[in-house]
Amino acid sequence: MAAAPAVKSARRALVWLIVIIAAIAALIGVGFNRGEATLVPKLALDLQGGTQILLAPKNTDGAEVTAEQVEQAVAIIRQRVDSSGVAEAEVGTMGGSNILISIPGKADQATLERIEASARLDLRAVLAVGAGANAVTAEQKQAAGLDTAAADAKLYPEPRPSEAGSLEWLTPALIDKFDNFVCSDEALADLGEADPALPLITCDTTGQVKYILAPVEMTGDTIADAGSGLVTTQTGAATGQWAVNISFDAEGTKQFAAISQRLLAQQSPYNQFSFVVDGRVISAPSMNAAILDGNAQITGNFDEQSSALLGDQLKHGALPISFQVQSQEDISATLGVSQLQAGLIAGVIGLLIVVIYSIFQYRGLAILTVTSLLVAALLTYLLLTLFSWRYGYRLSLAGVTGIIVAIGFTADSFIVYFERVRDSLRDGLGLVDAVQQGWKQAFRTILASDTIFFLAAIILFLLAVGNVRGFAFTLGLTTLVDLIVVALFTHPMLTLMARTRFWGQGHPASGLDPRALGVPAKYQGRGKVSSGAPRANKASRKAKAGQTNQTIAERKAAAARENQEG
Repeated sequence: MAAAPAVKSARRALVWLIVIIAAIAALIGVGFNRGEATLVPKLALDLQGGTQILLAPKNTDGAEVTAEQVEQAVAIIRQRVDSSGVAEAEVGTMGGSNILISIPGKADQATLERIEASARLDLRAVLAVGAGANAVTAEQKQAAGLDTAAADAKLYPEPRPSEAGSLEWLTPALIDKFDNFVCSDEALADLGEADPALPLITCDTTGQVKYILAPVEMTGDTIADAGSGLVTTQTGAATGQWAVNISFDAEGTKQFAAISQRLLAQQSPYNQFSFVVDGRVISAPSMNAAILDGNAQITGNFDEQSSALLGDQLKHGALPISFQVQSQEDISATLGVSQLQAGLIAGVIGLLIVVIYSIFQYRGLAILTVTSLLVAALLTYLLLTLFSWRYGYRLSLAGVTGIIVAIGFTADSFIVYFERVRDSLRDGLGLVDAVQQGWKQAFRTILASDTIFFLAAIILFLLAVGNVRGFAFTLGLTTLVDLIVVALFTHPMLTLMARTRFWGQGHPASGLDPRALGVPAKYQGRGKVSSGAPRANKASRKAKAGQTNQTIAERKAAAARENQEG
């Protein structure tokens, strides 16, 4: 006998749920075998402990650090940490001018560089290029016929050139200083604080090439957006080279268009412009076309990680002041672990209360409630583990709270569904039809309720910071899990259970007993319902039919005979 459409639909839903769970588990398994993923969600700072970094302001000009600069730096560092995939980090001030950063787990070098770098971006025209490893000695200058007394002359011309990219900046003294300049960490240490109104002698990030750069013509303040990606050809094919993509705002677009048009007419190396971050040249490409749309691309010695790092730094802006690491130490999570234990105990107690209430109120249907909660717990666990691996999510105590709260509205979804089924039974429908009718009515209510929870979680996640975002994330995730479980497990399972003898015939322990529900009918198997009145036997039905076929005169005569006999 062919299965009913409702049964086929229920089986398909269960198959889809199994496929989803298996796919997530398989993906985590692949990541675990590669050594990239863990089999449990990563824990946040309050549950695992981590690294605490204290940054102290570094002002070379002796100016006093203002509270506004510190607050701006806190906001930028928080954005950088969040963009690196480190969740549940804490960034705040300490002592007025210091910044205290607490990161879950062990902070890697890339994260530390992302935090510490000031990422001040300057755009300067190139005035000279040379090898960065060696300086030109006085003997070499004399043999080449160069003026060895140039060092005694003025470093910059008087009066100063009116244009930033003017070649008049190349005085003999500046060229002599450039010739004697050697790319070293000591020589490049303080170039991040160089005067933007004067030329700069610096090197690229490898230390192999040194430059004389013109005064700053544009700064990172004009950047509207930045990111990383692969360089593509004109046909759209990827070259395998990583680059940083920059989009300027309206003012930056206008400035960059004028610069590109000017440099396009110059000869090498004067047609080069440099992107300088914290005093070092990260790229100095030649201008091959006028860029009028404000979209530029920085190419250089980038890989995927370094390009993403620079893109994030430029996108979130430069720090208003420089910082240096004052201290770095590990912190424990003793308090968080004890709180987690208390939270888990509270969650178990709440779950037991839900189970006891379900058994008391719904008898056999409590089996479906418990199994649905177990499926929801499994799916939530797998998703948290996946997000922990792929997106750096970390489970905090606030996140655990969000999961515990989810037990309540997940159980509430089952209650709404069961009550709608019971209402349909009271209206005289059979169990099979009552399950489908109750689902149509309940799903609208469940969807509306979960939508409100999900929107609240989104708003809270976008507006909050720190642990509150962890609560909002788990609240939103468990809301989606609730919809998936109700639609792909609870309803399909009740559809199949309605066709069993135990539930279909309304066993007193099934939770669907018609007498307990006040239904004036009785089950006849397979979810069918018939009248509760006793059926008449065959003879009485025939006699009644014969009486119905008599004429009025015949009925009066028969009544008279009965009276006489009486």
